[in-house]
Amino acid sequence: MKKADSHVKKMEPAPAATSAVGTAATTVAAAAPNATAATAPAAEVTPEQLADLKARAAKADEHWDRLLRTAADFENFKKRAARERHEAAQSATAALVHKLLPVLDHLEMAQAAAAQNTQGDKLAALQDGIAMTQQQLKGILAETGLEDVDANGQAFDPMLHEAVSQLETTEAPEGQVVQQIRKGYKMRDRLLRPATVVVAKKPAAPPATPPAA
Repeated sequence: MKKADSHVKKMEPAPAATSAVGTAATTVAAAAPNATAATAPAAEVTPEQLADLKARAAKADEHWDRLLRTAADFENFKKRAARERHEAAQSATAALVHKLLPVLDHLEMAQAAAAQNTQGDKLAALQDGIAMTQQQLKGILAETGLEDVDANGQAFDPMLHEAVSQLETTEAPEGQVVQQIRKGYKMRDRLLRPATVVVAKKPAAPPATPPAA
């Protein structure tokens, strides 16, 4: 009998399992309202809200169409502007070349005259013709805004002049242009080619004479 009583005492913890089952059931029951709330249908949209949404969608479509038209117009404007710039450049070039054609004609006539005449009096006439042609060409280029950069006797300016050498001299102050090798040109305010010059330099001091022994 003692053994039986011992067996009964070992089976007593079973009520704890019953308690755990009860707790789990309680938890499920508590979570059930939340699950019901999660699956509840959303509130219905009122006719006023639906009309407002439709109006907003229509306005968005209108703005999108306007944006597409604006983008297309801007792209066409860029193409048109590029074409007009190209045509303007071609027109300006053609006008300048047309003005230079008479100069080309005169140079060809001067070459022909030089090949046919070798006498002294004819040579003077040829020189006059070449000088006239040069003046004609300079006048045409001046109409486009071309200006000479004359550096003779001017103070050296690195913005307008390009020094290729220096000359030691006492006849000109240091830094003054004493010789212009090639004339410079500018187009209005834009420098096209600097004048190539030689700049004066103060002569070096003579070496000191050693004292006599």
